[in-house]
Amino acid sequence: MSASADRVEGVTYIDDAGDPRLDDYRDINSIAVRAEVEGDEFFLGEGYVPIDRMLDSDHRMRSVLLHPKRLKRFIPTMSRPEMAGVPVYVAEQPVLAEVVGFNMDRCCLASAFRARRPSVAELAGTSRRLVVLEALNDDQNVGAIARAARAFGIDGMVISPTCNDPYQRRTVRVSMGEILHVPVARAEPGDWPGALRTLIDAGFETWALTPDGDAIDLWDMSVPDRVAVVLGAEGHGLEAATMDASTHRVRIAISSNVDSLNVGHAAAVTFAVLGRPAEPS
Repeated sequence: MSASADRVEGVTYIDDAGDPRLDDYRDINSIAVRAEVEGDEFFLGEGYVPIDRMLDSDHRMRSVLLHPKRLKRFIPTMSRPEMAGVPVYVAEQPVLAEVVGFNMDRCCLASAFRARRPSVAELAGTSRRLVVLEALNDDQNVGAIARAARAFGIDGMVISPTCNDPYQRRTVRVSMGEILHVPVARAEPGDWPGALRTLIDAGFETWALTPDGDAIDLWDMSVPDRVAVVLGAEGHGLEAATMDASTHRVRIAISSNVDSLNVGHAAAVTFAVLGRPAEPS
């Protein structure tokens, strides 16, 4: 950072890419590195809107890293109570590129401590509408589903032991930070698909989404008081054991000219149907 650059009070300017205060932000495109660095301690958000949603969430802020041209817009955010004591770091592009691992255009990143995650039973006990994800390994699909879940009033998310980390940077970004406002419970490794029995015992119908022609048409389903929508990975879909553990197999009828819906789109359609006004008796 040049000596002539304007300095903003309360901001720490960093010239050395090796500065340990930037360790939260190293090699952000490497899933393996990020899993080791973040663990269950913290995660990253990228962009003004996801960072604002991070501030509004139960996840406590840890630090912020900005390109100088991102600072002006962020200055009002620094006065929020949630930012008290949170360091804001600013570095020039060459330093940022060395830290994050690529030439990230006008970096706008933040890290936050992960809030406590509820158990499947705890989430079931406080919810009426849930989405269940089995082995989803695409960050963008998980983010799109989380955003739709928030838009249509889904109370929480249950993920299988092999599902992606729901707080990966791309997931947070694609969800526009809404994943941070969706309570997430991860099933234990030995409790899948047994976690669906936990939901059923709590009074949930579990709707396993499938394109199979012999499944019940979504529009023919009566919406119960408590329901969990169960979604599988793109292409592969749900495992047979998961289908068998669900109370209903449900399909979305689409044009015969189209092979299938993206899992994020299928989730949004199903969530919208769950929220449709009740027909007059």
